[in-house]
Amino acid sequence: MNKEEIEQIIPHRDPFLYIDKIVEIDVGKHAIGIKKIVADEWYFQGHFPDNPIMPGVLIIEALAQVGAVAILSVPENKGKIVLFAGMEKVRFKRIVKPGDELNLDVELTNLRGRFGKSFAQAKVDDQVVAEAELMFMVSE
Repeated sequence: MNKEEIEQIIPHRDPFLYIDKIVEIDVGKHAIGIKKIVADEWYFQGHFPDNPIMPGVLIIEALAQVGAVAILSVPENKGKIVLFAGMEKVRFKRIVKPGDELNLDVELTNLRGRFGKSFAQAKVDDQVVAEAELMFMVSE
C-alpha cells in the first residue's frame, strides 16, 4: 500500500503523515508499515540541528498511524478516525537518525466496541528502537 492508498484510509496528511508504505496488513488485526527518515524532515530543524534525532513522540505517532490503518481498513470503520486513549509501557531503546528506515509493527490485541489496545514496536535494522502498548478509540 503506497502513500496515496494510505491517505484513502486515514485522515493524516503531510507534514503529519509518518508512514511511507504499508507492507503487510491483516485487516482489523495487524499491520506493518515503513517510514524512511530523511535529513530534510521538518522536525530536524529544531531537534537537533547539529545532531538530528527523530523525536520519540513522533515514532509513537508513526506506530499509531500504522495501527489506525489496520483498524480503519475494516469496512464498517470507513470514514472514521482513530484517537489515542492512552499509552503504557512506552520504552525508547535507541535513537533514530536520518538515513534510518523505521519498520513499524502493530498488533491489535484487544478490541471491545469502539475501544482497543495494541502492542506496537518500531525497529531499525532488526533492532528495537521503541515499543509501547497503545490504547485507542474509534470515533465518527
